[in-house]
Amino acid sequence: MASKELNSTDFIQHHLQNLTFGECSDGKWRFADHHINIGKAHTEHKTDKDYTCDVKEMGFNAIHVDTMVMSLLLGGIVSFLFWSIARKASATNPSKLQNAFEYVIDFVRGAVNDTFEPKGNKIIGPLALTSISWILLMNLMDLLPVDLIPWIANGFQSSVNYGPVHYFKVLPVADINAPAGMALGIAIMIHYYSIKNKGVGGFLAELTLQPLGKWALPFNMIVEIPGFYAKQAALGLRLYGNLFAGEMIFILIALLFGSFFESIAGFMWGALGILLHLGWAIFHILIIALQAYVFMILTVVFLNQAHEAHH
Repeated sequence: MASKELNSTDFIQHHLQNLTFGECSDGKWRFADHHINIGKAHTEHKTDKDYTCDVKEMGFNAIHVDTMVMSLLLGGIVSFLFWSIARKASATNPSKLQNAFEYVIDFVRGAVNDTFEPKGNKIIGPLALTSISWILLMNLMDLLPVDLIPWIANGFQSSVNYGPVHYFKVLPVADINAPAGMALGIAIMIHYYSIKNKGVGGFLAELTLQPLGKWALPFNMIVEIPGFYAKQAALGLRLYGNLFAGEMIFILIALLFGSFFESIAGFMWGALGILLHLGWAIFHILIIALQAYVFMILTVVFLNQAHEAHH
């Protein structure tokens, strides 16, 4: 659905913007306008009174509405599915959907049992199941056409023509804030279990007395502390980087559809775009599932390390 009113650079910039709401420099809360220059369409569809403010003015107060809406919506869908299946679960006559979810639960339980050594923890299993299900569903949004949701929200009109919803990124994990938020939650749990199981002294000792003992404390801190927090940061950055790259490829492929009905050459490029989109989507399914699994298994590994006592 690439618009002919945008060149390639403008089209990419447009689809990398989040629907942002925040406090502008005049103290009013409004949706941001990133002021992408789209030539004639810009002057025809916008007037001075319609301008809001630039997202850079909002600073920390900026809220990515599309990321929040899609994350909460998909999290609600996951919760509802599990609740609905559990409510109708039958031991004698299970439905196909129940069998599918039981397979997922058995798969996650096996991964947790193989990785997480302490037994009897009632949080790690549900946490692993929730994370892989939620992230997998969010990742699947990358398979939707990049313009589909804004096109629907704007009454089946192109979002670049400045309808009610100018920007809408349907893939939450392509916004660094979502993976970083999930990684931050895991980091808090790592600190909690580390201090709970090892005590404050034991936790600090791991960061300061390894690997060379108390006589090399400055060196130990230089080695251990950055490594400890780098693992937690990488948990979110890995998910973000892979899904953002996948989204970029879909956006680049979408450029081929811009002149689909304009000429024979445009039709040929559009046909090539369809083939590329289909091929990348099939391959991307593997990336989607793999990244959800990697996030889950690393979460379990890091929490297992938080329970381990080093002597």
